[in-house]
Amino acid sequence: MRAQSDHIPRDHSESGSVTTLLSGTHLNPSKNITFQIFDILRERIVSVRLRPGQRLSEKEIAAALTASKTPVREALIRLDEIGLVKIVPQSGTYVTKISINRYRTACYIRLQLEIGAVRDAASSAPQPPGLSELDSILARQTDALASEDYDGFFALDEAFHRQLFVMAGYVDAWTTARRSQFDVNRARHIRRINRILRVPTVLEEHRAIAEAIRARDPESAEAALRSHIGDLDHQISLLVRDERMHGFIEMPEPG
Repeated sequence: MRAQSDHIPRDHSESGSVTTLLSGTHLNPSKNITFQIFDILRERIVSVRLRPGQRLSEKEIAAALTASKTPVREALIRLDEIGLVKIVPQSGTYVTKISINRYRTACYIRLQLEIGAVRDAASSAPQPPGLSELDSILARQTDALASEDYDGFFALDEAFHRQLFVMAGYVDAWTTARRSQFDVNRARHIRRINRILRVPTVLEEHRAIAEAIRARDPESAEAALRSHIGDLDHQISLLVRDERMHGFIEMPEPG
């Protein structure tokens, strides 16, 4: 068994306090409190506002959200189950590092499901449904790039990929894929924070996917998507070698 320090980085200097990050957040008493707390904490973790290694106090979260500790504890257990936090007995609850294994699996799931989506969307006749919405998303991404609104660009990136599943008629498959993407999205947010940006390239790749769908060419649509997502082994290699990612990711065992 590896020592706990291998799982939990101890440098919290860049993390905002939990109280600060939850300030102004209000729970709806008419809805399930545990689910709301789970969603709030998950969003803060995935956006890396709660950083890998940061300790999460049940008491502090409960006070910040004006909630009892029971739903907070239940929400943390759910986050532990999906690997976003680790509950350490007699120590506390900590945000986990990005797992290379989960990252690899998430990319594989996304690739396989999106290949099916773009091929189905490009096979629709006479015109792929939802193409106008895809064009609208691309136009808004162009505006976001021009104004250097990278948060907005990221949100529209999510909308673009979701629309591929809508056009294929399998929006539920997008929901399934998205549940596995937590570590992928955390890595993307860390790159954004460190200004490791390839936004113009992403926009051009999105346009290539859209044009292949417009041309009703499933082979070109798949090729454009594969080019956009990239070689998985190469992605993993870049992730591990980038020193700016160290401390945020769970490094693979040597050898």
